Amino acid sequence: MDIKKLVKPNVLKLKAYKAEDIPCKVKLDANESPYGFRVLHDVKTNKPDPEAKELRKLFARGLKIRAENVLHGNGSDELIYNLITTFGGPVLYPVPTFSMYGIIAQALDEKFIGIPLDEKFDIDMDGMNRHMNKLKPKIIFLSSPNNPTGNSFSSDRVLQIIKRTKGIVVVDEAYQQFSRRKSVIPLLKKHRNLVILRTLSKIGLAGLRTGFMIAHTDVVNEVNKVRLPFNLNSLSQKVAIDTLNKPGELTSRISTIVAERKRLFNEMTIMDGVMPFPSDANFILFRVNNPDLFCFASTIRTNCTETCLRGACLSET
Repeated sequence: MDIKKLVKPNVLKLKAYKAEDIPCKVKLDANESPYGFRVLHDVKTNKPDPEAKELRKLFARGLKIRAENVLHGNGSDELIYNLITTFGGPVLYPVPTFSMYGIIAQALDEKFIGIPLDEKFDIDMDGMNRHMNKLKPKIIFLSSPNNPTGNSFSSDRVLQIIKRTKGIVVVDEAYQQFSRRKSVIPLLKKHRNLVILRTLSKIGLAGLRTGFMIAHTDVVNEVNKVRLPFNLNSLSQKVAIDTLNKPGELTSRISTIVAERKRLFNEMTIMDGVMPFPSDANFILFRVNNPDLFCFASTIRTNCTETCLRGACLSET
């Protein structure tokens, strides 16, 4: 029996997303925090909360929004999947960016288009406007700060897209805690088509797979229809709640990463053949004269004897 004959054509064309497990003492290619949390007590394994009420309330309180404007997900990936399932395509986004926008759209057999960034890694408004007019996208994804470029998109360009499109605009703020730019959350009051994604993965809780969607209640209610019940387990909810109840510790660790980013950037600027780009994320994109020969061991002034830097940047892509 040829199983492939049963598979949908759009899935046959897909390549599975592969998260490589590279044996090294310090792994930097997945943009995860080096600082974790050890919390495991008072977990109710027999009574899961399908609505994650306490977690959503606590998360919303930290952002000064209502819990009704928050939907929980098994990582941001699931929320991206649910958004495309709810609204369909075409799906539009700048490239290079987080690969799951395109992968999930293809898996769901929706049309997807990537518009190249301009020379400053910002949104190419001519290209975006042209495709918005032509394709009438149902969803536009904007990762800001962007992965893998590390920069935040211009606020005025993001706002232009929100105003001009008749579809949903999803601003993925996975790295916002490390940015000097303010969140777009205040724009929710005036723009019902705006959706913001957040995650706990980049601040030391990647193992929990905990993400959040922030949107108008109309959007939350519709996306919630396709959310699988009990999608966020009790253990993840409990650890996330305990961690969010320690905002001082979280802020301290984020500040440490930002300070180390600055130190690393300064060190890289004085290295021959290396050109780093300013970053608002927890990684640095850099260009090297000869990437085939370029290798780090302990050339950056750290105590590490093995530092794993994949490709030409610290991003997962």
